[in-house]
Amino acid sequence: MARIIVVGNEKGGSGKSTTCMHVATALARMGHRVGALDLDLRQRTFARYAENRSAYLAQAGLDLPSPDYRDLPEAEPDSKASGGNVQDRRLTRAIEAMHDQKDFIVIDCPGSHTRLSQYAHTLADTLITPMNDSFVDFDLLAHVDPTTGQVKGPSIYAEMVWSARQLRSGAGMTPIDWIVIRNRLGAQQMHNKRKVGEALDDLSQRIGFRVIAGFSERVIFRELFPRGLTLLDLRDIKSEHLSLSNIAARQELRDMMNALRLPTVTVEF
Repeated sequence: MARIIVVGNEKGGSGKSTTCMHVATALARMGHRVGALDLDLRQRTFARYAENRSAYLAQAGLDLPSPDYRDLPEAEPDSKASGGNVQDRRLTRAIEAMHDQKDFIVIDCPGSHTRLSQYAHTLADTLITPMNDSFVDFDLLAHVDPTTGQVKGPSIYAEMVWSARQLRSGAGMTPIDWIVIRNRLGAQQMHNKRKVGEALDDLSQRIGFRVIAGFSERVIFRELFPRGLTLLDLRDIKSEHLSLSNIAARQELRDMMNALRLPTVTVEF
């Protein structure tokens, strides 16, 4: 039975699709069978990343481990008549088609609240929430007193995750392992970095998530997307030179994959 990894928040530009592709490809490179779905039916960034990868590998004559990306199936003609939600049924059918064939299914959610995203969160065994390392993105998780900096309460997104947890508990399912990833960690602005870290530590104890480090701000991620490549593919591309920055980025990915603590995963790359 596949473990479902949902990558979601309700703000764009936090690196969700980059995180999705790197986690999915890393798992594939470790020998796991990985399925992939994109629930952002408008922008389809994760979908285009996967499509770019397939096109580039075919053109370059390369066979690199890759996630098995699939579009959501069309709704069945009788979905509305049966009283079920059409979007729920599309996602259910997509997961059912892969559940016995894959070890992991990685799902990218849109940067806004949708029915598909809400339903996907209830299915998550592991929930990854990337955020930029600033109080602008911290607002995604909680409201902060502007004077004291104290956390006043959870945000709408955090309440949605809580609701998903309650639904899973009521259905006798395993608890969600919720992980917040701090992306775009910078060497500068150490005071702001420390304050965000303290607020995250405080909030994590209140509402139950783990905090881990993600990716620093690097140009390489923008360069990889058009070819659908990840940091792990660079050694297989003859024209690519592994700079010190790229090597450091690979180490960040290795540390992140270890920190996710996914069952049956031994990080070797």
